[in-house]
Amino acid sequence: MKNILTILSLLLIAFSVQAQKNISIKGTAMNGEGRKVELLRVADQISQKEVLLDTFRIGDDKRFDLRCWSNYPVMVTMQIENYSQSFYVEPGKDYEVVIPTFDWNIDETRNVFLAPETLPIVFTNIGPNDINVLIDSIDHVIYSFIEDNYFYFDQKFKPSIHYFDSLVATVNRLCPDTENDFVNRYKYYQLAETRYALKFSSRSKMINTYIKGQPILYYDENYMSLFAKLYANSISKGLKGIPVHRLAHWVYNLDLDTYIDSIGIDPLLRHEQIRELAALQALQESYYNFRYYDADMVVKMIEKLEKRSKFSENRVIARNILDNLVKQQNDEDKEHQLDFTLLDVDKNRVRLDSLKGKWIYIAFVRVSDPISVSEVETMAHFREKDNDSVVFVTIDCDREFQKMFHFLKNTRHGAKYDWPWLHFNGNYELLRHFRISTYPWFVLIKPDGEIAYDVTPAPSSGFLLNAPWKKNQGEEKTNSHLFKH
Repeated sequence: MKNILTILSLLLIAFSVQAQKNISIKGTAMNGEGRKVELLRVADQISQKEVLLDTFRIGDDKRFDLRCWSNYPVMVTMQIENYSQSFYVEPGKDYEVVIPTFDWNIDETRNVFLAPETLPIVFTNIGPNDINVLIDSIDHVIYSFIEDNYFYFDQKFKPSIHYFDSLVATVNRLCPDTENDFVNRYKYYQLAETRYALKFSSRSKMINTYIKGQPILYYDENYMSLFAKLYANSISKGLKGIPVHRLAHWVYNLDLDTYIDSIGIDPLLRHEQIRELAALQALQESYYNFRYYDADMVVKMIEKLEKRSKFSENRVIARNILDNLVKQQNDEDKEHQLDFTLLDVDKNRVRLDSLKGKWIYIAFVRVSDPISVSEVETMAHFREKDNDSVVFVTIDCDREFQKMFHFLKNTRHGAKYDWPWLHFNGNYELLRHFRISTYPWFVLIKPDGEIAYDVTPAPSSGFLLNAPWKKNQGEEKTNSHLFKH
């Protein structure tokens, strides 16, 4: 009897887990064996917090299976290494996709961060009424019309509202309303965003038309995208009658009541729920405005708003914003800053955090890149002059381990690069963690494991002539001289 109950419990758990995954994406990657495919989405349009929905390691059979849950159509992003593509999925639907044979080495000949390469995805089981097909048609009509009549939309000349009216009429004629409310809302709000972007309507008129007196559609990313654009920078840089330094003063003193009540002076912020949501967006913007705002106090202000808000949706968005911001300044994050294990040239496993206790100057390079090699040469020059207060580390980001091995072992220059060399070994999480967007890229880590600079200067800039660890050495020498008897 006990065994039967155990089996029933396991079945119920399995059924419950399966019930939470009402969307599946099954596919074949023609030459993607061994690569990890990730499925992501944005939690909300205000915080832009990225959420990992599912992952799958593509096997030798080239197949992958991703699953997620949603109660409303949502945009997701499928990502493999540095390549991605976004599309919409609907609750209760199963999707079949094929990723054709793809050159995964494009990122070795081109900076795909500055000039992205789309991950090719072909859907094999969707019909003409799928939301992706319908939305693509709407986008095509809008962009084609604007391109064909660019002169009448160009801000350098006198834009014609009549041509925008023609655009709306053309979209409604070629893409009439469907039975899918999500698609209809997409068309409605996409045209609204286009009107605002082309400056055919003022911000106040847009808010009075699309926001005022209407329910806040938190669940619809089309509505929330328009909301975010209309209220962007409308508070954080100051309002009429409320200069930015006064807002900063209230934030610094955690005076949430005065902050929220005072911004209500704006007629477009009279509605309590809208005002609070706009305030969340403003506080998030304030976090990055170091000229006026104290970042730590901004975080505390959002925490206070999260606790006190009577609107559950606003509390969720506040938590998403905090998850993003706190991740950047949380002390716990520093402890895991170097929590990566990589292979050295002899294929020994090396943990980056084993180097903590000294300054760590990390160079992300590709030995096949002449600029990277030039910077490594400069590092070698300074390596001979620096003492044990700093550790040079080079992480080779060539796909093939053998390139690093050959560079260090089979060339006459390799012997002089006598510091730790590690291979990233396809660890794209490492590259995203340090926000690598080009090669070479440099990161300076303090002895306590905290990143010293968001972007660390390269050796060729002269940075190593007066690096932070040299300043510390100079202070120690001065102090020893002062107290010497």
